[in-house]
Amino acid sequence: MTDVATTSLHLSNLSIKNFCGIDELVIPRLGRVTLFAGKNSVGKTTVLDAIEVYAARGWRVALQNLLRKREEYVSITDEEGDDTLEVDWTSLFYGRRAHSGACITIGPSDSEDQLKIETTPLSDEQKKLLGRLLPTSLSGFSLQGLKTVFGNKDQIIPWVISDSKEEWNQINFREMRRLLQEEEPLPRMRSVSLGTGLVDDRDLTQYWNKVVLTPDEELAIQAMGLIFPDKIERIAVISNDSMIRPRGVSRGYILSGTWGDRILVKLKGDDQPVPLKGLGEGALRLFSVALALANSRDGFLLIDEAENGIHHSIQTDFWTMVMKIAKKNNVQVFATTHSVDCVRGFAYAARKNSDIDGYLIRLDKDEFGLHPVEYSEENLLIAAEQDIEVR
Repeated sequence: MTDVATTSLHLSNLSIKNFCGIDELVIPRLGRVTLFAGKNSVGKTTVLDAIEVYAARGWRVALQNLLRKREEYVSITDEEGDDTLEVDWTSLFYGRRAHSGACITIGPSDSEDQLKIETTPLSDEQKKLLGRLLPTSLSGFSLQGLKTVFGNKDQIIPWVISDSKEEWNQINFREMRRLLQEEEPLPRMRSVSLGTGLVDDRDLTQYWNKVVLTPDEELAIQAMGLIFPDKIERIAVISNDSMIRPRGVSRGYILSGTWGDRILVKLKGDDQPVPLKGLGEGALRLFSVALALANSRDGFLLIDEAENGIHHSIQTDFWTMVMKIAKKNNVQVFATTHSVDCVRGFAYAARKNSDIDGYLIRLDKDEFGLHPVEYSEENLLIAAEQDIEVR
């Protein structure tokens, strides 16, 4: 398969070293759409996380969001004596080995476009600022920086290294957070991530507002047509300001976001619109993917467990939609799956759309580490048609 836009791929190959659960992984070739398969806990989701961190150029907020998603926290006692949780920066490094000089690299192999995240000594000015925040009992405490490097630019996140909860006592974390407000972030790439669950209405509303009255609005409606052929007339977001509150729901709950904007769908032949969520998980997933493809133009779309909510009978059409929109919008898609139906649908879609690179990569782990196994179009079709296990 040869994609005429291959040269514009944001990542033509991928190297990940010392990141979370991945010691080292080199994937020689990636496609416009790449589907990762493999056993549970082999590292598929971690690959998606690595690509998301790469797109964010190691931005502190993106790293914090990743650690929160993984529930990687360390228990500390703040300056007021209250127990609280702070993100555990050491968990970014493979085996939590965040020793001085430890380095994470993510990006194209042998390229200056790699992102580096490494521990590094703090500058004298940063030490001086941090020193004012630490109690005298922690004099001589190990202070380090988490430096992110991309191209010729770098930034440093100050942090404190300790294995003892007691040593965190009395640190002025509120002041430290003010100190961590770094300068302008490194230039980031657009990236949208869809997890294993359903996208909430707030995110869907934001995605929809960015495509409404554009050609991408029609793409979202066409995606819904995979389940409801020629049935979708219109889609609209109804804000909470224009809605009557349900019985028993106070205005305070609406304002706090417990009950807010709704996405409604007008079906042909029905007088009243119906909530998108009322059309089932499949409709919601298709709508989410179509909007995510539109919102990730010129960037990355990451889909964890892509088969979720998608019936086996429309897998080929689903992947055909993904491949065509990805090429049109210059999106590079990375997805994971455990489903043989998903793999089969992907294989047939790749054959139908031979001008778009669609690769299946199985991740295998043994005593020597993590290894990618790439399936060519021919091998992928043989495996799909003969039910050969490729997951």
